[in-house]
Amino acid sequence: MARNISRRDFLKGAAIGGVGLLMLRDSRMAFGYGANETLNVAIIGAGGRGDSNLRAVANEKQNIVAICDTRDGVLAKLSKDFPDAKPFADYRRMFDRMHKQIDAVVVSTPDHTHAIPSVVAMQLGMHVYCEKPLTHSIYEAKVMRDAARKYKVATQMGNQGSALDGLRETVEVIQSGVIGQIKEIHVWSNRPVWPQGVTRFTETPEVPKDLHWDLFIGPAPMRPYHPDYQPFNWRGWYDFGTGAVGDMGCHTLNTAFRALDLRNPIVVRAESHEKTGESYPKSSIITFVFPQRGNLSPLKMKWYDGGLKPRADLIDGRELPGSGVVYIGEKGKIFSPDDYGAKYELLPSADFEGYKPPAKTLPRSPGHYAEWIRACKGGETAFAEFDYASAITETLLLVNLAIITEEPIYWDPDNMKAINCPKADYWINTPYRRGWSL
Repeated sequence: MARNISRRDFLKGAAIGGVGLLMLRDSRMAFGYGANETLNVAIIGAGGRGDSNLRAVANEKQNIVAICDTRDGVLAKLSKDFPDAKPFADYRRMFDRMHKQIDAVVVSTPDHTHAIPSVVAMQLGMHVYCEKPLTHSIYEAKVMRDAARKYKVATQMGNQGSALDGLRETVEVIQSGVIGQIKEIHVWSNRPVWPQGVTRFTETPEVPKDLHWDLFIGPAPMRPYHPDYQPFNWRGWYDFGTGAVGDMGCHTLNTAFRALDLRNPIVVRAESHEKTGESYPKSSIITFVFPQRGNLSPLKMKWYDGGLKPRADLIDGRELPGSGVVYIGEKGKIFSPDDYGAKYELLPSADFEGYKPPAKTLPRSPGHYAEWIRACKGGETAFAEFDYASAITETLLLVNLAIITEEPIYWDPDNMKAINCPKADYWINTPYRRGWSL
C-alpha cells in the first residue's frame, strides 16, 4: 500500500552485515499508516506470554511475518498455526534478513533480553511492544525511553490493566480527593510463584537439542544449562529476572503510580527473607518514602510478597486476598482487591453510601493491543508508552538494588546513582557479556 514515505524505500540499500546489528543513528520521523492498513509484525520470544501476545496481535487482524524463539520446538508448533511467518532462533538474523519487511515488533523474551531487540527495532524505525517490566536494569530503561523519543515510534509496555476502564476510573477517584491526601499505601502480591531463595544448581545436564542456550543467556554471564532455569523459573535469578516486584509491580502499582506520581523516592529499604547471592528472596517487605510532589503530600508505601501481608484491620478486619492495594487517606481508604487495580471499594463503607464516581478525565481504551496498533498507525499514544513505562520500571527496580546490596537506596535520579552505595553500580547498569551491546 502506498505511504507518504515507506519504510521499505527509506531503508532501501541499507545493509546489515552477517549477524551484526545495524545501528541507524539518524533521527527519523514516525512512518504513517492508514487506519485500515495491516501492519507486518514480528514476534521476538514466542512461548508462554509471547504466544498470548502473538495471538492477540493476530486477532487484531495484523500480519505476523516473523517469529523468533530460542526453542525450536516452539517455532515448529507456531509454524503450523502461522505458516507464512518466517521462523528464527536469533533475532539478529531476523533483523538482518527482514528489516525491510517488518513494521513493528512484539518483545516477550525474559527480562534480561528486553532491551537490545527493542532498541534495535526502534533504530530501524519499527514500532515496539515490550513485555513488563520494561527492562532488567535502570540504565536500560533510560536507553529505551530515549530511543522511543528519538526515533518517534509507537511504543507500549505489556501491563494489560492499563487498558481497563476500572483502572482508569480508580485513578480518577484517587485524584478527585474523595479520601483526601493519601499519606500511606500498602500493596501485597501472591508472587513469587516460582523458586526464589535458591542456590545455583550443581548438576550440568546436556542442553536439549532444540534449545539455543547461548541465545537464551544472551547478554547475561554464561552459566551451565539446567532445565529449572527456563521456560519460566528464570524470573527468580538476578541475572535473568527481576523477582516478585519486577514481575507484578508494573501491574499492582500501576494505578498508584499513575494517580500519585510515584517516582524518584527519597529512600527504598528492603527486609528480605531467605535470600541467596544469586536468587531473589523467598519473601520481602519493601518500604518506599516519597517526598512532596507538587500538591501531593509526602507518602510512605510498603510492598509485601512471598505470602507476607499487612495487618488485617486495613480493610476493617476482613481477610486479605492474595493480592491487593490499600490507600490510606485523611478521610478514608480505597481498597483495590486485584492485581490490576481495576476494582475499588471506599472504606469505611458507611461513610461513602451513595458515592458516585467523578466525571471522566481519562480517555477509555479500545483494548490493550488495539491501543498500541492504533498508535502504530498514527493514532493516539498508547497509555503505557515507554515514557511512562520507563519511569515505573526505574522506580520498581530500585527495590532490587536494595535487596541485592542489603543497603537502603538513597536515589539520585539525575545522575542515576545510589548515594553512598557503590555496590549498586553494577546492577544499575549491568555489564553485558562479550559480544552483546546496547
